[in-house]
Amino acid sequence: MSKPRPANYWEYIRVDDLLALQGGLERDEARLKNDEVLFIVVHQVYELWFKLVLRELRTSRDLFRQPRVAEQELSGAVRSLKRATAVFRASLPHWEVMETLTTREFLAFRDKLFPASGFQSAQLRQIEIVMGLSESDRIGLGASGEQGYLAALRAHDGGESSALHAVQHELEGGASLKEAVEEWLFRTPIDGVDDKHPASGAALDAFLSSFLAAHAVEGGRTCELACAAAYTEEERVALRGRYAKEQDSVRAFFQPSEAEGGARRRRIRAAILFIESYRELPLLTWPREVIDALVELEQLFVIFRQRHARMVERMIGRRTGTGGSAGVDYLDHTALKYRVFRDLWAVRSLQVRKDALPSLANAGFYEFRNG
Repeated sequence: MSKPRPANYWEYIRVDDLLALQGGLERDEARLKNDEVLFIVVHQVYELWFKLVLRELRTSRDLFRQPRVAEQELSGAVRSLKRATAVFRASLPHWEVMETLTTREFLAFRDKLFPASGFQSAQLRQIEIVMGLSESDRIGLGASGEQGYLAALRAHDGGESSALHAVQHELEGGASLKEAVEEWLFRTPIDGVDDKHPASGAALDAFLSSFLAAHAVEGGRTCELACAAAYTEEERVALRGRYAKEQDSVRAFFQPSEAEGGARRRRIRAAILFIESYRELPLLTWPREVIDALVELEQLFVIFRQRHARMVERMIGRRTGTGGSAGVDYLDHTALKYRVFRDLWAVRSLQVRKDALPSLANAGFYEFRNG
């Protein structure tokens, strides 16, 4: 057997190749000022971070696509989600490097970018697709706001491009992380009864009925506490109306319309609530970690978008973007609207104190068993 070839650091991570990629449109770094090289390097670093995020998201998604996900496998999914989250967190300070560019320094080479835009980052679009961003939530681009994101990835002549191919391939890749996780949640036993059991509907109804009753009691208790601290009767009337509206919204959350997913969506939402409410039970340890990891991932992704918007506003104000978008207004809108795991966030508003939770009929189902 031949002896392995000795490796050098610079060969293993291809330092020479990496350092030859900062020449911009001129393909000659010597012709660029430090400001433009900085701009190129920071964006290249972000694309490398996106590559890592995509790998971890696909790994987690593929695990949840399995017909049955064993409890011990969930730790691997959580590990991938937490690594992707760590990448987003580590990338946030990089915007500080971009902010060392003053407005005039950036304007000196900004015209070169037309009509390019960071919106054309195929990997960022792929991250959104893998996570499960709804197509209906996407915001149009261009001066009219009617240009779709796929059109923006075409070559200047309207033809195919590597970016377009990559995103189209991702779209054809099957169930997203959100869809795969929701399928897993749908199968989650609620109070010891899974979706295939003949009594699954009755068990689900019983769980929700007892929980909503407990939630109503808790809501009434906190409402009275708030009213006792109010200064005027007018305030108390407003508070009681607010708490009543809150109770109505909780009941409505578990009565989704057919357009929202109907009975299927109801069970998924109940599963999230069940895992979060009884998270101390041994067999719910990793499921709750999955939910926490998904919420944290989306939180950091939103913060990433918000931080990006503030960097852009600091550098160029609210002028129109090079790609024809509304610039900072567009970025702010995506941070607000581009949300994927909405039900995971919504359940945060519904939980009650541990001591106020109704008892389970089959709590022993979630204990560790020998053999």
